[in-house]
Amino acid sequence: MMIGLYTTIAMRNLIKKVIGINIFQISVFLFYIAISKVKQGTAPVLWDKAVVYDNPLPHVLILTAIVVCVSTTAVALALVVNIHKEYGTIEEDRILEKQKLGYQQEQHSIE
Repeated sequence: MMIGLYTTIAMRNLIKKVIGINIFQISVFLFYIAISKVKQGTAPVLWDKAVVYDNPLPHVLILTAIVVCVSTTAVALALVVNIHKEYGTIEEDRILEKQKLGYQQEQHSIE
């Protein structure tokens, strides 16, 4: 979990930030599934004797979250492609420099 958070915060490359977000999301999925496990639990299939069952709901929720994760990643990568077309780079520092230069040039043209 901390690797994904660190990558998202510390890296300046936008693709690496998207990868960091994915690592963070997947670690949350694994944590959620791990805490939903019941000791000596079995699949919720009907048997003749009474047994302890694992709750299938967390697994269903995680499947839905995986679909959302894939969709979020697709949108993020589409945004990165558009940023690259606009600024010619995907490095955060260079994008901010180009934005600052564009703002300064706009201010000089107004005066």
